[in-house]
Amino acid sequence: MIALHDADPIAFQLGPVQVHWYGLMYLLGFAVALWLGTRRVRQGRLPGVSTEAFGDLLFYGMLGVILGGRIGYILFYVFGDFLQDPLMLFRIKEGGMSFHGGLLGVLLAIWIWSRKHRTHFMDTVDFVAPLVPPGLGFGRIGNYINGELWGKLTRADWGVIFPTAPELAGKPLPLIRQEYAQGALNAFARHPSQLYQALLEGLAMFVVLWFYSRKPRPRYAVAGLFALLYGVFRFAVEFVRLPDSQLGYLAFGWLTMGQLLSVPLILFGIALLWLSRRSPTLQPQLA
Repeated sequence: MIALHDADPIAFQLGPVQVHWYGLMYLLGFAVALWLGTRRVRQGRLPGVSTEAFGDLLFYGMLGVILGGRIGYILFYVFGDFLQDPLMLFRIKEGGMSFHGGLLGVLLAIWIWSRKHRTHFMDTVDFVAPLVPPGLGFGRIGNYINGELWGKLTRADWGVIFPTAPELAGKPLPLIRQEYAQGALNAFARHPSQLYQALLEGLAMFVVLWFYSRKPRPRYAVAGLFALLYGVFRFAVEFVRLPDSQLGYLAFGWLTMGQLLSVPLILFGIALLWLSRRSPTLQPQLA
């Protein structure tokens, strides 16, 4: 089946203010993290930490996601452009967020919070890891609604036609709808790689991590599984996702920046799982 991407990225408008679905997806991700994390705090899964302290942790994490994601995108994907135009760092409306940069930002935020609340850094990371995938999934759904980060042509009788793709850019949407109804655009069907990532990085990772972490696990284990799963899933989806146009393929005619950045995550995840074999297990302690 071939579908036409015909979604409005603007959810609603309040006077001159336009509220985008992408922003709402971020809020939804943080709201789910707050709900799930509060449940786990009340179960004593992070001993000595109150729900108020967890609220602070979530706030630190939000800053880490936004600042780290933006700075990471600049450094990893458009650093050359940034050197010529440093103010582009603040033009967030133009788009550009990096998961790997956001991850580094969150880890820094967790380190600062853990020092303040005298908890072991990796115990906090293990606690936070299962709360992240829903936000990743919602973010990819936001990418899909925006019609960005689409994949390669499927060259089959299924896929999604994106009006924002190069072959259709500039063509009026009414004309695209008409040609789609006539089947004239079937050759332009692409992989909805955003939805692949939403299912893998969002739903699949959440189910695995949530059920794995319901039982107390050795330190490093949950964080290691998170890093390994994300790295493998992201590396795999990059094979059908188009690379950023300003970078293209980095090597071998298929290696992308997303894959290059995922390799350290995979290795780091394996290392953490190895360390967990002889590490202590944090037991729940109800207040």
